[in-house]
Amino acid sequence: MTRRELLYVKTVSDTKSISKAARQLFISQPSLSQSIQRIEENLGTPLFNRTTGGLTLTFAGERYYHTASQILKMYEDFEIEISDINNLKTGRVHMGTTDYLGTLILPSILPRFRDICPYIDLTITEANSAELEQGLLDGRLDFTIMHAPKDQHHPQLNYELLAQDPFVIALSPDHPLLKCAIKKAGYEFPVLDIALLKDEPLLMLHSKQRIRQVTDVILGRAGIHQPNISLTLKSFETAQLLAAQGLGITLIPRQYSSRSTVQKQPVFCSIDRKYDASWDRCITSLKNSFLSKADQLFIRIAKELCS
Repeated sequence: MTRRELLYVKTVSDTKSISKAARQLFISQPSLSQSIQRIEENLGTPLFNRTTGGLTLTFAGERYYHTASQILKMYEDFEIEISDINNLKTGRVHMGTTDYLGTLILPSILPRFRDICPYIDLTITEANSAELEQGLLDGRLDFTIMHAPKDQHHPQLNYELLAQDPFVIALSPDHPLLKCAIKKAGYEFPVLDIALLKDEPLLMLHSKQRIRQVTDVILGRAGIHQPNISLTLKSFETAQLLAAQGLGITLIPRQYSSRSTVQKQPVFCSIDRKYDASWDRCITSLKNSFLSKADQLFIRIAKELCS
């Protein structure tokens, strides 16, 4: 298997199309199609299922893809290691972050990084947490700045803590449950027992979003395993706005609530620390992976500005 063959199979798999992969690889479609066919003939087994919906990997193709991703990452690491000899004059950084978190952290990190490394090729991928983790596993990303899973960390990933942010309860200013909130020393807002939300209509984000995953864990710790979900949304800002209007209750990170642009603000309640109701902002990378000097510099700046 040559590096070119590995790249051909990986790109076809990523795009699920010979034509799209050919454009991305800057080669003709017939040439790429012939190359894939030759690879399959040499292996003695098909790597792709040809369907009306596009190309999908066979079992052998999945194994090839996994191995190709690892080997191509080794090639890239070696090239980056060589570029380090040039003392950050050339090289690449492929990092990822979630959409909203990027708006919070990148404006402070990027100017500092660019001042020091004006010639480094920087690629930033903004995606949800699950996609970012897969990008690390596939070798497409060097590291990410994201929020870690609440309970079960991926065994192949390393999560280095940057900062911790508590979740708060957002509800309308006239909600009856506010009478149950108690002012306690050491808490920013009156504390509302989250167990009281058992039968309340909740505004939740989609299951693939980290805020939702953390919320599910927090509710579970309060014994709420089947919450009364009145509406599922993608935007935490929309959830917060609807909570302010009395259409339900939502849980959001404190940092995100303070930057909300909604006009009518909900009332916030703190959550008792016994529920460990917070999430961890982390530098996430593949365990035992190579991080270039440029990667390490970006991470060091992130630690200085975002911890």
